[in-house]
Amino acid sequence: MKYTLRQLEVFLATAHTENISRAADTLAMSQSAASSALKDLEQQFDIQLFDRVGKTLQLNELGRLLQPRAEELLERAQELEVAMGRHTQSGPLKVGATLSIGNYLAVQLMAHYMEEPGARVSLEVANTATIVDKVRNFGLDIGLIEGEIQHPDLEITRWREDELVAFCAPGHPCATKGVLTDADLVDVTWIVREPGSGTRQTFDRAMHGLLPELHILLELQHTEAIKRAVEAGLGVGCLSRITLKEAFARGSLIPLAIPSRDFHRYLYFIIHRQKYRGAGLNRWLAICHGLGD
Repeated sequence: MKYTLRQLEVFLATAHTENISRAADTLAMSQSAASSALKDLEQQFDIQLFDRVGKTLQLNELGRLLQPRAEELLERAQELEVAMGRHTQSGPLKVGATLSIGNYLAVQLMAHYMEEPGARVSLEVANTATIVDKVRNFGLDIGLIEGEIQHPDLEITRWREDELVAFCAPGHPCATKGVLTDADLVDVTWIVREPGSGTRQTFDRAMHGLLPELHILLELQHTEAIKRAVEAGLGVGCLSRITLKEAFARGSLIPLAIPSRDFHRYLYFIIHRQKYRGAGLNRWLAICHGLGD
């Protein structure tokens, strides 16, 4: 670009004051700097914008033709400067969430976020491995995940506590036990999430030492499919407590205690370390923290 916004400012100030010295004063510049800026603008395009009459500079035909365009351009530049300097509005946000979070927590978060005019959210629901990959490649602004990860490009922050709960159908033999021992864990048939999911990661960690002996009948990608399979009596499931509240309340599924195993975990935010945190992203984080319990 051959011209600068400063040169346009000098051109317009001179057009209004008809004097380079007064134009310089309005722009808080020295007269020589203002004169040099105007001279450079004219020389770069081999044009003359003013008729010089003594100390007065009057717009010529070309100057009058270009003045409104320059005025519009500067106004837009000033609007952009204000917008960048006072960016407080929440814009469109691309959020990724793992299945338990996406299906049971994210809708409430989205509703609060979109209370502000112009605020929009697109939500992608997938397993932890997929969300991590998309955040790492800037395909998503933020990820809400269940699995524990480490990656040099990502900032991982704890969000809230969670725990997995084993469960069965009311007619399953384990329903009358209520508490399962390690021997019971080996004897039952399991219906669990697929490898790569945060829920499966926590399940495998909790079952450390028993994994080779477990009878895993089905590995399913969707929590609702696991719940339906367990309700049908196909085996025992293990999912996040937040996905089971309604089923436990109506009695279609029965919680099972496993005191010998630790199923506690955390949910996390992940953001690329080089990601710019604008007003929208900061507001999303504030909403998540406000509704975290």
